Amino acid sequence: MGKKNKLQRFAENATFAHLFQPTFEELASGYSMKGNWNAGFFKNNHPIVVELGCGKGEYTIALADKYPEKNCIGIDKKGARLWKGSKTSLENQMKNVAFIRTHTEMIEQIFAPGEINEIWITFPEPQPRNSRAKRRFTSPQYIERYKQILAPGGLLHLKTDNAELYNYTLEIIVMHRYTILYQTDDLYNAPVTPDIADVLPVQTFYEKMWLEQGLKIHYLKFIAESREL
Repeated sequence: MGKKNKLQRFAENATFAHLFQPTFEELASGYSMKGNWNAGFFKNNHPIVVELGCGKGEYTIALADKYPEKNCIGIDKKGARLWKGSKTSLENQMKNVAFIRTHTEMIEQIFAPGEINEIWITFPEPQPRNSRAKRRFTSPQYIERYKQILAPGGLLHLKTDNAELYNYTLEIIVMHRYTILYQTDDLYNAPVTPDIADVLPVQTFYEKMWLEQGLKIHYLKFIAESREL
């Protein structure tokens, strides 16, 4: 994408009422939307679903379309990517969609404790080097952040084509005694149960690409609450 095209998208992003771009200073001083997403923006009390690293927002939009009784928020740090999802949801007059341009590690400054009901982690960077393990979206450091904003019993979903990240996440879940609700290392060849029946029709751009290449899709659904021994 050329620089001119990016600048045009950035300018249009500023006109989207459902695309939020808080500055570091706003987040550090107490973000006005924190704890106020339902009352202040969506104007309802529906459950809030967040997609991390949402890219162009196609998964966020698909979830919002499939679940009109839920409010869906996509987060990504790239404004040029978010333009696509913001534009599409605006053209489709979707009232249960919002996007936030920020870094994922800032989510505790964006959402209040218990404000979120579900988090989707869709095809994140696997960060294969051990030196970058803390940057994995399912690392203990990130999961602790999620626990601060998830409501009791809040769900975490991971979809990835990367077997190493999938197995790493399983190890973290076992280590911390979290509750696995569903797991499969081959989503599209697994028996269709209620746990995945709603997941199968929703696919990201990259997911479709990986499937065309014959790669397996791994899926985990779990609750980040330690079980008593």
